[in-house]
Amino acid sequence: MNDKGPVIFFDGFCNLCNGAVQFTIARDHQNVFRFSSLQGDYAKQLLTAFKIDPSKANSLVLIEDGKAYERSTAALRIAKKLGGLWPLLYGLIIIPTFLRDWVYNYVAKNRYNWFGKRKNCWVPTQELKDKFL
Repeated sequence: MNDKGPVIFFDGFCNLCNGAVQFTIARDHQNVFRFSSLQGDYAKQLLTAFKIDPSKANSLVLIEDGKAYERSTAALRIAKKLGGLWPLLYGLIIIPTFLRDWVYNYVAKNRYNWFGKRKNCWVPTQELKDKFL
């Protein structure tokens, strides 16, 4: 298990997901989050303990305090820990999960068409390597 705080698992081939990771890093002023692609060995190792198959996950996954959060719940919990006004988005948690996830799933289903897909997973710069597991 990771002892360095919450871990965000993301699709390493998805341009939208990679942009979201870079967005999060830029606003993670407390250096809270660590990151791992869903395609990596660490994801296979850790997510199976939560009964999540990384090869079938088309979602953002957040592991925090020994619990797994997916889709809109993961995104809102991440926003809650960012700098600036982003934590205000956590107020959307009062919207029923099935509604939030319907929007999330619609975007996730179309993300490659709208934002494109990389041929290879994004490789972080040397300065960011300690944030990735």
